[in-house]
Amino acid sequence: MIVCVCKRVSDREIARHASAGLDFDDLQFMLGIATQCGRCEGCARDMVEQHRQAAQHSVRHPAALPVMGHRIVPILAAVA
Repeated sequence: MIVCVCKRVSDREIARHASAGLDFDDLQFMLGIATQCGRCEGCARDMVEQHRQAAQHSVRHPAALPVMGHRIVPILAAVA
C-alpha cells in the first residue's frame, strides 16, 4: 500500500527502514515522506514506531538455539 502518495513511498519501504532502526526524521530525510502535503505523516509515524518496537523486541528476545544436554548445538546453513 502506498502511504505517501506525493513521494510514492510504500508501507513495505517504511517497514524495512524502520525495522533497520531508522526513526521518522531519518525516513523523512531519506525518502521525503510528509514533506509535501503532510497527509501521510500520522500514518507514517505510527508505522515507524510500530516496526521499530517490533525490531527492538526481536533483538532483546532472539530465538533460542537448540540445546542438547548442556552444550549449545549450532545449526549450520548449507552453502550453495
